[in-house]
Amino acid sequence: MEVSKDFGSSAPPDYDRAERLFIELLTTENLDRRVTLEPNLSAEFEAALQTALATAYTDLPVVENRFLQRILYRINRLNFIWYKDLNEYTNERSLYVQWVRDRIEKPWQAWESAQIDLSIKKLSADEIKEALIAQAHVDLEPPISANKWYLGQEMTLKSYRHLIAIASLDGLVESSRLCSLLGGASNEIQATLIRVLLEEYGNGRLSRKHSTFFAQMMAELDLDPTPEAYLDLVPWEVLASINHNFLLTQCKRNFLRYIGGFTYFEIVGPSSYQDYIAAAARLGLSETAQGYWELHIKEDERHGQWMLHNVSLPLVDMYPQQAWELLLGYDQDKYMSDRAGNAIVKIIQTSTFN
Repeated sequence: MEVSKDFGSSAPPDYDRAERLFIELLTTENLDRRVTLEPNLSAEFEAALQTALATAYTDLPVVENRFLQRILYRINRLNFIWYKDLNEYTNERSLYVQWVRDRIEKPWQAWESAQIDLSIKKLSADEIKEALIAQAHVDLEPPISANKWYLGQEMTLKSYRHLIAIASLDGLVESSRLCSLLGGASNEIQATLIRVLLEEYGNGRLSRKHSTFFAQMMAELDLDPTPEAYLDLVPWEVLASINHNFLLTQCKRNFLRYIGGFTYFEIVGPSSYQDYIAAAARLGLSETAQGYWELHIKEDERHGQWMLHNVSLPLVDMYPQQAWELLLGYDQDKYMSDRAGNAIVKIIQTSTFN
């Protein structure tokens, strides 16, 4: 591994280099022992990490946020099988890697929570149910914002391709994080979640899996359908949404927050997909290029109602003292999704993507 001799200088960190060094650390044999016995092994990365942590989550420094979210994604992606070199998972249970993750997550999550009105903690179970139903009603057909209008009515083919390239980071492994929550005791809630997952996965048929339709859409747009091919295009706001979902699904204590967020995602989806279909039709793209959105509209209209009535509302009854976490998850997912959407639109409106 390369080790810089001037990592202690006052010059701003080279965050791209620090990320490359961390990727090397992830496949270093006996990492936990070596970082203890050989401090220089991780020193340059550690210096960059400390600098980023000292300035991130304050006035939204984009460079630091991007670095931290990319490092966190590098760790979280180890929860998936990518059908690549299995040596990538050498340190998936490394204490040092966990320490890096925890140092990034804790201040970031505290900052994210500060963006949400936590007075919802005081709501009764009945008030939480009413709030979930009311929110879902609004988000099923949200008002036409400037972003929605642009995506449906003004987006160019270059911008559309750029949008799909960014979205592919999640679209090609869609719903994989949900798998982490399906094991355990059987009940109607678990059964509904399994039904949602099965439909997302084409009931076990690769040709019907949602990610297959996404890959077909990419191929028609002359985009590389290899997972993570466009990771470098993804803004930190999108990575934050992905990392947030990894955290909620990997920590079962956050189950209610994840369900609340997933309920929002499934409810609001059809409205967003209508914008993309309108754009695809206006740009003269084929039915193949629109098939992913059409499938999502058809299935997510059901999934949204299942998530609300068969999962979220019953969980209010099951966990009346903690049910406010469902609303927290719903509100957080909405806030973070809007933030990510704003970032994407800003990028693709001035797209130079080829």
